[in-house]
Amino acid sequence: MTLVTGVKQMLMAKDVSEAMTKRVDEIVRHLLPNGKKKGNEWCAGDVTGSAGDSLKVHLSGDKTGVWCDFATGDGGDLLDLWALNRSITLLEAIKECARYLGMGQAKLSGQRPLKFARPKPQMLTNISAQSDGIRYLKEERGLTQETLNKFRICLKDSDIVFPSFVGKELVSAKYLKVKRENGKKSMYVEKDCEPCLFGWQALSKSTRVVTICEGEIDAMSLHQYGIEALSVPFGGGTGRKHEWIEFEYERLSIFDEIYLCMDNDEEGQVATMEILARLGQHRCKIVELPLKDANECLTSGISKADMDYLFREAISIDPMELKNSLIAAAKVKEWINPSSGKHDGYYAPWPKTFNQVVFRPYEFSVWTGINGHGKSQFVGHVILDMMKQGAKVCLASLELRPEIFLGRLAKQAAAMENPSNEYIDSIMNWFSGKLWYIDVLGKIDITRLLDVFMYGLRRYGIDVFIIDSFMMLNGVYEDDFKSQKKCIEQICEFKNQNYCQVHMVVHPRKGVDEKMLPGKLDAKGTGAITDAADNCFTVWRNKEKEILLDKQSKGSILTDKELEKTHLPDGFWKCDKQRNGMWEGIYGIWYDPGSFQYLEYEDKKPIRYVEHAKNGRQEM
Repeated sequence: MTLVTGVKQMLMAKDVSEAMTKRVDEIVRHLLPNGKKKGNEWCAGDVTGSAGDSLKVHLSGDKTGVWCDFATGDGGDLLDLWALNRSITLLEAIKECARYLGMGQAKLSGQRPLKFARPKPQMLTNISAQSDGIRYLKEERGLTQETLNKFRICLKDSDIVFPSFVGKELVSAKYLKVKRENGKKSMYVEKDCEPCLFGWQALSKSTRVVTICEGEIDAMSLHQYGIEALSVPFGGGTGRKHEWIEFEYERLSIFDEIYLCMDNDEEGQVATMEILARLGQHRCKIVELPLKDANECLTSGISKADMDYLFREAISIDPMELKNSLIAAAKVKEWINPSSGKHDGYYAPWPKTFNQVVFRPYEFSVWTGINGHGKSQFVGHVILDMMKQGAKVCLASLELRPEIFLGRLAKQAAAMENPSNEYIDSIMNWFSGKLWYIDVLGKIDITRLLDVFMYGLRRYGIDVFIIDSFMMLNGVYEDDFKSQKKCIEQICEFKNQNYCQVHMVVHPRKGVDEKMLPGKLDAKGTGAITDAADNCFTVWRNKEKEILLDKQSKGSILTDKELEKTHLPDGFWKCDKQRNGMWEGIYGIWYDPGSFQYLEYEDKKPIRYVEHAKNGRQEM
């Protein structure tokens, strides 16, 4: 999928509403042309704009833009009025108002590569009051028939069905087996459906506040407390469990406030932090429950008054600078004893580097190397392995056309020089959901680039960003160290404030010859580049060995000293700065020209990252 430069963040309901308030006189005359101004109010007959005075809109003061139709009891802000006036949804009103006001909207070129199946509504039946399912939900989980009807709970055979609707369309379904084997709960989902929050069908149309919780029964429990709620589709935890955000991101823009009420356990806390980061710290609050989840609160007799108090006391997340030292205990142990547990980051492709070089979140890495020594290609192999480990990568290759850098990655993924067209399809399908790129050849403004990165991070969960190369950033001039330093500060601010890592290729200064291995002090530009970097790497190609082997292949007799040089590695990967690690040094590497892969030892073979699709199925 192609990302367009200049992407702005998705507009939220509150942003649009505030912009409308500043132009309240214009908006009311546009929507209610038959109304009249009376004192501090614009008066009309109803939301359609007929003559009368039962509907009143405040034109100034603290309640500017607030309206009420005293004949029907409807009310809200100008965005609500626009939606009712046009008979459209709140999400449609946000988009329409943004266009009217000239506000930017996030856009993507291209289409989603995935096509989703839809459940078959005719397979579902209304739930029976005499069924085991209804007795379980009512007697054991404390849910009322009214709640079950509101959420449109039904049956498929003897299993309870939790349907997920978007508007009137059934897009997904989850099933709960009432009969348990060995006392264990068993749930399954409809195959190949769109990841979707459960509960849209039960929300009031005008709500601007919602709670996101961890289970369908919890969402229904909160509903019985009078709290509008949606449930995540795949439970707590992290990683791919939150792919739903990509597909719900736009629909969630209608909410000014989002309460996160996940389970009171480790998985729930991990999920809370990831959702908070991607949906926006500015509008999320965390609810701390006294028991494991909302349903346990309901069945244990926690009152509505007590639950309302817990929501009023919901906390916004502390500033990221302020931390209790106890929460860093696991990271301290990881840093001191790296072999004792899994790193919070990604490894390089070669086992000999494990636990010595780790690419971590919140890090900025600088890669340098003499022109023609393969530093960009080397970085490509590294990010390919990161994708295998679960990374989502966005590549800004500003010096190469997409078919070239993606073609290199395809060869590396196939571990061969000329994969077939069918095999390339398999590889590109594997890339989908793992790799995005910036469709710009040449200069790009760093502010605009970081805007696109931020969008990708929030919408798709991208956590690894590559800039190739530094001098292709607009406004960065070779002899202007001040502009270079400002650019580096912007990059570091981005990675410091987000759970991600940034890698940047920087060309070196001209050396005496190519026999000398450059280092961090040889990076072209201001010293602020390597000073600010968490990691500094150099890729060096052993061209002297290549020349000697070429001479030997043509019949020349090499000296003993020259023969020794032909047994050296094909190149070296040097780490001469690792701020958050405890190792610096040099690794020998060998190069396979057919696959473009870099190998750990001379006798190693290239690794195939993607198997060819067989019988419609892709083997990983």
